[in-house]
Amino acid sequence: MLLSKIISFSSPQKSTFTGLLQVRTKNYLNRPRLRNPVWFVRKERTVHDELITQENTSFVKEVLHERYGPSALIKGVLTFDQSKSSLIKSEELPPVQWQPGMKRTGVIAKKIGQYPLWKKDGTKIRTTLLQIIDNHVVKYIPPEEFEPPREPKQKRNWKNPYGCLLVGAESRDPSIFTKEYCGLFKDSGVIPKQHLCRFIISPEARILPGTPLNVTHFRVGDFVDVRGKTVDHGFQGVVKRHGFKGMPASHGVTKTHRRPGNIGAGGQKARVWPGTKMPGHMGNRWRNLRGLKIWRINTKYNVMWVQGSNIAGDTNGLVYIYDTILPLRKYKEAPAFPTHFASENDSYADDDIWHEDIHNFKDGSITFKEE
Repeated sequence: MLLSKIISFSSPQKSTFTGLLQVRTKNYLNRPRLRNPVWFVRKERTVHDELITQENTSFVKEVLHERYGPSALIKGVLTFDQSKSSLIKSEELPPVQWQPGMKRTGVIAKKIGQYPLWKKDGTKIRTTLLQIIDNHVVKYIPPEEFEPPREPKQKRNWKNPYGCLLVGAESRDPSIFTKEYCGLFKDSGVIPKQHLCRFIISPEARILPGTPLNVTHFRVGDFVDVRGKTVDHGFQGVVKRHGFKGMPASHGVTKTHRRPGNIGAGGQKARVWPGTKMPGHMGNRWRNLRGLKIWRINTKYNVMWVQGSNIAGDTNGLVYIYDTILPLRKYKEAPAFPTHFASENDSYADDDIWHEDIHNFKDGSITFKEE
């Protein structure tokens, strides 16, 4: 009786036991999407054997290279050299000084592996390598025209409304895409991209379509948030999904070695608690990892070394990198706003930019003095 008085059954989602609040289920339902964004069009077309001659095939490639430039390996990514082609920039934006609270765009990157680094005091750091793959701005939607397809549960109380910046990554041959999908890139002059992502930004952080985004958008020592999709493991049991120990292997146990065991609760409850760990689909969920520090940057291949080895996704999987939203790790000094624009005056003594606390492998580690 005393236990039943301590436990509150007023809400099936939350239970209080000796002052400890347990949230076992989500306090909201997935809201329906009222409409799709404008860039949600059919992407890939059905490829037929069109019986095109070899001369016509070479002619199509000539037209492609004439418009978007020849095939080239730029910053370690196979793309098209658009330096000679004209990316549409009909206006020049006035320079805007960064202020706290302004929201910059993010970038699309690829998770290419893990690598250890060492501090100068000998501390080992496990890092993940993220390569920014041929990012270009495709379109900007101002706040008065931007209508999210799914309205939030609570009304926005934004002091300053936000706009939308559409960014594409990984250039591809336009012939494999549909006409509607290629039309998204017509106004920017950018070759059609394999991946698209929208970023919510402040109107002051607007970037003209056709502008490339590189790893220098961030600096060594900055903190970022990384969003990725976990590895899809399919339907799994409780041993793999939740780490259950399982039942004994012998001594009378029959066909129950990897079963969860009792899932009910006795007494007056007589039901299964919401949120009970049970078998189900494992993985294929979007997860955010916040407040990761950048320890090293390579400007030649657009690669950054980010703190941690548990970023969601498999090798060569896509991730999205944002400025962190953690209050104590936000920018205290002005970053490259709205982004870093490459120029001929950019000169780096080395392709690698190291954090001051990290030991550079090119430097000596142990020195001996002659007596």
